[in-house]
Amino acid sequence: MASVRTQIYLTIEQRARLDELARSQGTSMAALVRQAVDQFLAEEGPDPVTALNATFATMPELEVPERDEWDRG
Repeated sequence: MASVRTQIYLTIEQRARLDELARSQGTSMAALVRQAVDQFLAEEGPDPVTALNATFATMPELEVPERDEWDRG
């Protein structure tokens, strides 16, 4: 598989944790980052209809002013 060099900035803690994980798994930090990116890209975001249904009318006490009361500034 062809690769493209990509630089990223990590916090000191992120780098230390990745280094430790790579050592414990006998792999490279780059391999861990590629695995994490693959996993992130494989996950699908929430279905918009499901998200709307889960949140619709969650604030029934919210009072919205009548349209003629809107500031038209």
